[in-house]
Formats: sequence, structure tokens, C-alpha cells
Amino acid sequence: MARTPKTDSPRPRRRRWLRALVALAVCGTAAGGLVAYRTVSDEPAERPVTTDEASRLALSRLNLYQAGPVGVTLTAAEGGSVTIRVEGVVDYRSHRGVGRYRTTGASGPLDHGLIVWDTGGLGLAPEPAGADGPAWQQAEHVPRAGWSPRSYTADPLDAGLSLLVQLGADRPDNPLLLAQSGARWLGHDRIDGRSYDRFAGPRAQGAAPDGGRSPLTYWVDGDGGLRRVTMRMAGLGTPTTVEFSGHDGSARLPEAPWTAG
Repeated sequence: MARTPKTDSPRPRRRRWLRALVALAVCGTAAGGLVAYRTVSDEPAERPVTTDEASRLALSRLNLYQAGPVGVTLTAAEGGSVTIRVEGVVDYRSHRGVGRYRTTGASGPLDHGLIVWDTGGLGLAPEPAGADGPAWQQAEHVPRAGWSPRSYTADPLDAGLSLLVQLGADRPDNPLLLAQSGARWLGHDRIDGRSYDRFAGPRAQGAAPDGGRSPLTYWVDGDGGLRRVTMRMAGLGTPTTVEFSGHDGSARLPEAPWTAG
């Protein structure tokens, strides 16, 4: 049985922080980044978003929703030298994801297996012996008893998965509200040969105008396509990163297997 990647139960204050962080994504924009990029702009380090930039940022969650199922890669640092990487697909119409996870430490691989998640929590299972093919295909063959389900905690992996599955939306955000809530332009980058604007998301509702930058950063192209999101977490120097690789037309996501009959 694959070892469940988790830490001790979080303090109540940390749980409230996680809920507030996910709420930022649900009412605002997106951010991210692990793929190497280089800055290509000599403009100021950051500034308020323009009307056009706010409009593209407002479209990014709708475009992500419409592109589903979308290929995703999430990388989260669990503290120390431990890193968890999830590669899979997310369907924003059903708010479900499925993939493979791999945990590594300073000495190499520690654990790996299949992972499924939705808005309520996640489940893990060992990969079937000798299995081939994409993770969603393997997940269909794992019986209900083979999954280890749990609710979300405030650990980096859980926070990243909870945020990730809620990033897509079936309607655009309000660009005026995004601009008024503190969304900022941070830079102009190239990723895999394509140009992206880097934005800080809106601040939490009720935050003071000088209350600091949002913990979420978004990379958005000229058409409002979302390429990457990063999430800074309290106490960790390395942000949790989500990369989007576009529509995956072959993927079929199973029902939440820990609740299936």
C-alpha cells in the first residue's frame, strides 16, 4: 500500500488561512510557475493592471474551464528536502482530478502511486502491478477498498490540490473588481517560446490597500490563457506550483472512487 503523504494535523489558525487562500482563487485570478522562464521586459517591477490586462485575467478561469480536461503538473515542497509532484488531468466541469504522485527526498524517491481528488478531499492508491497507460485509466481498475481517502488538511500538497480543482469557472470574473481588489502586473515572461504576463492576484476581501501582495501569482497569455499558477504558503520558502499543458481530449475521469459503489 502506498504511504499517504501527509503531516500532523494543522492548527485551527492554519486551517482558516487555507480556506481564505482558496477563496482568493474562487473569486479572483490564477498564478504559478516551475518551468524555467526569463524576464524580457524593462518595464517597472510592478504596477496596477491596465483595463486590457484585467480583462485577460478575468477570462483566464473561464478559458481554463472550457479547455478541460486539462493536463496539469503540481509541485509542492513539504518542508526540508521533501517534494511531492503530481502529474495528471483535471475536469473543471466535474471538479475532479486524477494523476500519479511521486514523493522524493534528499536521498531519492520515497513513495509513489495514484491520486484522485475533488473539492472535498483526496484518495491515494498503489498503481496496479504491471499496469501501463495514463493514470486515469489505471484509476478505473482500482477497487473501492484499494483507495485510502482523507479530507484536506493545510499541508502544501492538500492546499495545492484544493486550489487547483477550483481554479476553473463557468463564467469570467469581473475585471473591474479584479483591478479594484489589488491585482497587479509583475512582469513579462516567455515560457516554452510563448509570451506571458505575470500577475499578482487580487487581495482578500477587506484587506487594507497596503496590506501586501496576494499569495497567488498567475501567468496569462495575450488571449487570456492560463499557463501557470504559484501559491506562497506561510513558513515555506518554495511556493506550490501548478503548470497547465492544455486540453487532453483522451482523458476520462472516474467518479470519486472512494465513494463509488
